[in-house]
Amino acid sequence: MASTVLVAYGSTYGSTAELARTVGDVLRKEGLLVEVRSAGLVRDLTPYGAVVLGGALYAGRWQRDARHFARRHRRALVRLPLWLFSSGPLDSSAAERDVPPPSVRRLARRLEARGHMTFGGRLDERAGGWVARKIVESGKGGDFRDFAVVTTWAEGVARDLLPRTALKD
Repeated sequence: MASTVLVAYGSTYGSTAELARTVGDVLRKEGLLVEVRSAGLVRDLTPYGAVVLGGALYAGRWQRDARHFARRHRRALVRLPLWLFSSGPLDSSAAERDVPPPSVRRLARRLEARGHMTFGGRLDERAGGWVARKIVESGKGGDFRDFAVVTTWAEGVARDLLPRTALKD
């Protein structure tokens, strides 16, 4: 694949952006051309041959920029190889199983995504907003991201995108 892979993300506090940068780094290491951008800043998908789109989860919904990106580019996304990821569970549930919320599951089906993965999230004292502060104050915040899992998943995306090479005898 000679064209560029877009890794776009919707992130409010930066945790999902860090996950997206990790995915981009892994794809580059595997030999792909990659651009990592905030979903809110992407206006045109013409330069890209594949897309990885991630969104932070808030109350079971993707962050606004990720949702708007998917809606704005839906016609192009169904024609491109597409993978989705969500970040946000503030516990170990993401490590136990990938169960996207119903809204993300519907989106994946509509956009004919090749796959979805849920990664643990991060919420700490840097987070703004009343609800986020209350979660942290209650002791339910923390960093539940597992970058080894992110790396393994991104390597799988790269394997799907890279041309198959003939096995040598």
